[in-house]
Amino acid sequence: MNITRCELHTEYLIDSILASEEDMKEFLFTLGCYPGERIILISRLASIYIINIKNARYSIDKDLAEAICLRGPTERPSTGLMGKVV
Repeated sequence: MNITRCELHTEYLIDSILASEEDMKEFLFTLGCYPGERIILISRLASIYIINIKNARYSIDKDLAEAICLRGPTERPSTGLMGKVV
């Protein structure tokens, strides 16, 4: 699965980067897109995707979004009183 198919506001883990061009791969690495990193899709507008990586938001096009392969969604451990209710 890639960014174009994931749910909004759900945390995923990046599994791999499958870019056809080395420049695309290097650009995604500069944004912090590398295997094991957490990523969230904030918004999807036509062919523009707003993502959150390491508490920073970036706007990427569809080609870049398709290059980011995901695992997940991840589940965050429950905290607080309501997280302990069964």
